[in-house]
Amino acid sequence: MTRSKSPSADSHANRPTAKPQAGGAKLAASKGAQGVWLYGLHPVAAAWTNPERRVHRLVVTEAGRASLDGVLAQARAAGLTRPGVMVVEKAELDRMMPAGAVHQGVAVDVAPLPEVGIDDLCNELAAESHAVIVVLDQVTDPHNVGAILRSAAAFGAKAVVVTERHAPETTGVLAKSASGALEVVPLVRVTNLARALTELQQAGFWSVGLAESGKGTLAQFDLSGKTALVMGAEGSGLRRLTMERCDGIARLPTGGPVGSLNVSNAAAVALYEVARLRA
Repeated sequence: MTRSKSPSADSHANRPTAKPQAGGAKLAASKGAQGVWLYGLHPVAAAWTNPERRVHRLVVTEAGRASLDGVLAQARAAGLTRPGVMVVEKAELDRMMPAGAVHQGVAVDVAPLPEVGIDDLCNELAAESHAVIVVLDQVTDPHNVGAILRSAAAFGAKAVVVTERHAPETTGVLAKSASGALEVVPLVRVTNLARALTELQQAGFWSVGLAESGKGTLAQFDLSGKTALVMGAEGSGLRRLTMERCDGIARLPTGGPVGSLNVSNAAAVALYEVARLRA
């Protein structure tokens, strides 16, 4: 592939078709949940109105119930099958949630979303000539992955790809950080990231790794076609084999007394830059 310039040169309806999720899914159950607790207004609302999401129960406080009136009506109008609403005192809901959970008076016990594989993603995006995805190399903090999902949804990215190991489970913490984006941007888990990058390249994606060692900035690459933004964990960055599989390595034009960004902030800047270059 030859899309790189020389550094010296100048919605939910789009979610890929999924396969049923196999056993051993990366979904950790919280206490008392059949699946996992998602909590907070945005994650709960998004899950409740997502036709692909199977819901076991909705637990709310009186105030939380009132805040979801429009969401409950929306699900009814869409003909979604949903359980009844369980109203409890705030102290009871606090006990049901993980320690420190900012639940805003609402929590939903849900089953895993259908699993999306890298082959599903490539097939679904085969006809899209400008698709953008984010690939994360061993980013383990659920707050970071959730925030990246949120940025991906905001800038129209089609998926976030993570490693099966060394990536967070799909818990309430991740969903809260994603602020509803977990329901509309597939989180694709792969066993071998280098092999997944090869599959993406065979499907027409131009893979650009983000690292401070990049000789050119992201703006100096041709990002007009299918693009995979590949980002590593803070500190360790991209692994050697991951970098070798990328078609090019770019950097963000940071400077000043703090020369690097948190990976979720870097992802937001990179996604904005792709959107800006295509505007």
